[in-house]
Amino acid sequence: TRAKYGDEQVHIWRRSYDTRPPGGECLQDVVENRVRPYYEVNIKPLLDDGKNVLIAAHGNSLRAMLIILGVETPESINDAEIPTGQPLVFELDEGEIKARYFLHEKQAA
Repeated sequence: TRAKYGDEQVHIWRRSYDTRPPGGECLQDVVENRVRPYYEVNIKPLLDDGKNVLIAAHGNSLRAMLIILGVETPESINDAEIPTGQPLVFELDEGEIKARYFLHEKQAA
């Protein structure tokens, strides 16, 4: 793909919100067609019940989750970095995010 379209175009497809690669899906598709429906049915009810939830996923699904949680917007998500293998913790109260930190930062404090 890089050889055919170039590094810059591939980067745009991988990081933009609504630019769909040929025959593929963009992040907007992932948010609306995959992650949001799963979140509404499987995750949100647990959070509403005060349960702890662990989400392990690949980067694009996690970027979609950040949009759904309101941490990022479609405009800001291009610059969001989600390091591999570093748990990102959200503490919620009444459905509102009260704290957000990488687990290793909290453990070091």
